[in-house]
Amino acid sequence: MPRILLLGDSLTFHGPSEPLLLTDPRLFPNLLATQLGAEVDVVARLGWTTRDAWWAMTKDPRVWSILLPSADALVVTVGGMDHLPAAVPTYLREGIAYLRPGWLRRRVRSAYRTGSPHVIRATGGRLRQLPQAASDHYLTRIVQGARHYRPELPVVVTAPSPYDATVYPSQRHHAAAVAAARRWGRRHDVPVVDLDPLVQPGIARGENNPDGMHWGWATHAAVAAALARELVALGVAAAEDTR
Repeated sequence: MPRILLLGDSLTFHGPSEPLLLTDPRLFPNLLATQLGAEVDVVARLGWTTRDAWWAMTKDPRVWSILLPSADALVVTVGGMDHLPAAVPTYLREGIAYLRPGWLRRRVRSAYRTGSPHVIRATGGRLRQLPQAASDHYLTRIVQGARHYRPELPVVVTAPSPYDATVYPSQRHHAAAVAAARRWGRRHDVPVVDLDPLVQPGIARGENNPDGMHWGWATHAAVAAALARELVALGVAAAEDTR
């Protein structure tokens, strides 16, 4: 049975209404596992960027000493958070969690959540959560790091997912980020699954999560099928296993 290591973000464990247990069979990693007759090990957190995925692969001993050596393929589904518009530099946003005392942290977080959409709208979403050059850099390091220890390891990456979220009222960077993902894939000989045609129909039909970020079940199924096709093409599973 093939084993797949999947580095992701909250899209791996959110459904159309709420976050769910990773074991929920409707989530795309589990649909992917079923279609390939495989086991999928998911390493993901809310808000992860390509930088966080690189840190996970290099700093978490369970990833680099157990999951990566035993993987028959690597799927990287981060990058969506990277290209979202930001109200403040990411290090300031993430630093809110370290504020003390607790009452100050809660007030600052509340003020940030209330004010962030207004700042993004006023600035036209000019600032990204992570610059494109940094996204490309960390994605390259993830793949090169995996290939250093596993030269023949098949790798599939997803382009940033489209969104329609009131908390991120700008899509200024999306088209450029998708184009950058395609260029990156060509440079590094890595298949890139374009999420726009898979996710946009659910957005248009109102089937995705009301937060405008996470997916409905039809989208989870479409993404799983697209990933399965790419992995089969790379020889991860026999084609008949995806029927």
